[in-house]
Amino acid sequence: MNISKTNRPVAIVTGGASGLGMATAKKLCDNSIKTIIIGRNRTKLVKAQEELGPNCHYYAFDLNDLKNIPELIRSIIADHGKIDILVNNAGINMKKPFMEVTDEEFQQIITTNVSAVFSLSREVAKIMTSQKSGTIVNISSMASQYGIPKVIAYTASKSAIEGMTKAMAVELSPLGIRVNCVAPGFIATEMSAKALNGDPERKQKVLSRTPMGALGNPEHIADAVYYLASESASYVTGTVLPVDGGNSIGF
Repeated sequence: MNISKTNRPVAIVTGGASGLGMATAKKLCDNSIKTIIIGRNRTKLVKAQEELGPNCHYYAFDLNDLKNIPELIRSIIADHGKIDILVNNAGINMKKPFMEVTDEEFQQIITTNVSAVFSLSREVAKIMTSQKSGTIVNISSMASQYGIPKVIAYTASKSAIEGMTKAMAVELSPLGIRVNCVAPGFIATEMSAKALNGDPERKQKVLSRTPMGALGNPEHIADAVYYLASESASYVTGTVLPVDGGNSIGF
C-alpha cells in the first residue's frame, strides 16, 4: 500500500484492543495507517493504544447500541476527516449445546456479530461512497465452513457474515468500495483457549484435521486482512479467504 505522509489512510478496527483485532491494528499501525480501535472496555483500549503507538486512536463504544452508530461515525469523520478501511472484527462466542441455548442468548450473539456489522458497514459505506473509494474486510470463521457442535448461534452469525460480504460486494464494488472476508481457522487466542482448553478431545480433533498440524497465530490473520485492504488486492472483491492451515479442506 503506497502511503502518503500527508494523506495517510484511516482505518477502523472493531474489537481492536485484543486478540485478532489488536494484531490487525498493529499491522496497520506498523504500516503508517492511522488506525482507530473500537471497543467497550476503555481500560483495555487505553492499554492497547499505549502499546500500538501514535498511529493508534480509540473510541469507547458498545456496538450493540445500534441506534447511536451513525453518531459514532459522524464523530470519527469530524475528528479524522475520512474512513478508508473498515475491519469488522468484533464478535462474541458461546459454547453450549444447541437444545440448551435460549432465544435471548441466540439473539445476543446475532446482535453483536451480525446486526452491529450491518449497521456499522452501512454508515461507513455512506462515507466511502462520497469518497468514491474504500475497502471493508469482514471476519467470519471456520464455523461457517462446516458444522461444529455447541456453537449454533456463532455459526449462524458467521454464516450470515459470509453471505453479507458477497451481497455488499455486489452493491458496493461499482461505487469503488471493495468488500472481502477472512475466515480464520483455529487461532491461538483467548477466545479459542476458552473453547479448547479443558476439552482435549476437541483440541485433538482440530489439530488432526489441520494439514499444517498446528494452531495459527493472530499475525496470520492480520497479514491476510492487510492484503485484502491494500492495493495489492485492488481487483479482489466478494471473496472469503480461509486462513486456517488447511483446516477447511482437511480430512
